Amino acid sequence: MRALVHRVLPSSVLLRHVLAVLAALVVVVLVLETTSQFRNSQFATMSYYAIAAVGLTVLTGLNGQISLGHGALMAVGAYTTALLLADGAVPFPLAMLAATAVTALVGVVVGAAAARLHGPYLAGATLALAVGVPGLAIYFDGLLGGEQGLRVSSPRPPDWLDDALYFLTANDLTGAKYLAYLGWGTLLLVLLLLANLMAGRYGRVWRAVRDDEVAAELAGLRLGRLRVLAFVVSAACAGLAGSVLAMVVRLAAPSGFTIVLSLSLLTAVVVGGLGSLTGALLGSALLVFLPPAVTNVGTSAGLTGVQAAQLAPFVYGVVLVVVMLVAPGGVMGLVRSWRRRGLRQGGSR
Repeated sequence: MRALVHRVLPSSVLLRHVLAVLAALVVVVLVLETTSQFRNSQFATMSYYAIAAVGLTVLTGLNGQISLGHGALMAVGAYTTALLLADGAVPFPLAMLAATAVTALVGVVVGAAAARLHGPYLAGATLALAVGVPGLAIYFDGLLGGEQGLRVSSPRPPDWLDDALYFLTANDLTGAKYLAYLGWGTLLLVLLLLANLMAGRYGRVWRAVRDDEVAAELAGLRLGRLRVLAFVVSAACAGLAGSVLAMVVRLAAPSGFTIVLSLSLLTAVVVGGLGSLTGALLGSALLVFLPPAVTNVGTSAGLTGVQAAQLAPFVYGVVLVVVMLVAPGGVMGLVRSWRRRGLRQGGSR
């Protein structure tokens, strides 16, 4: 079976990834066109969580650096987007690129400092970043809006896209659906770039640094430069995610970028499986879809709205503990274990 799959798929890694992204794009169109406005909004939310999570996968799962400050990096991207879209003079694609570039520059500074730290010291430094950066919006309230934040105008869908989707699906392109398309189109592009990066030279050397720093250094690898590069790539993804968040939520405010956001992203990566882009997607889906589902079950069981809402984080914590006990490698680690077991059983026959 595996030989047949390898015979059908192209030999080029890039071409295989392109085909996978195109197939995923077809699935996205089918899902968004057959779900409600509320689900479209949830998928839009999942898109910016996933963009940040796959970037964090490169840093934590591939390079072995623990970051608790990615919520702050998302704030940099969100506020950059809000400032550029304030007067409507900058097209939103340029605002997204600018947010990515600005956050990548912040990643250079933070990554250079973080490259000297390891383990809990690195986690503590990035935790300070997560706590401190949202406070800048309050200190510079004249520019950044203080506690109220900055309002963000959501982009309007272009006429050609509206006409094309109506021709293909016979459905109108609503605002929520367009934001979901925007978020998932960005996510698929990021996945394509990161999948090729992880499959190439940098992916191999990052894994080498993660697995054995001494051996990597003896092999001539420059550990500091590689750590900074991983942090910059991850920060750029976080900034892009913050830009999408600002347009989906229509607001950039300090309350949206607390330490809870950073912890949630790290949790998504761990639950899905360290080092796996697919695992980051699964973890992001869990972040978005599990709390409302638990809340609905709680209200159906007779709990009040407040009680049901408080039940959701508890259940999420239980799921996290169970996954760590049953599958320390995350969901994708468990899938890989099942796959290897199936191959061994098939070979023994």
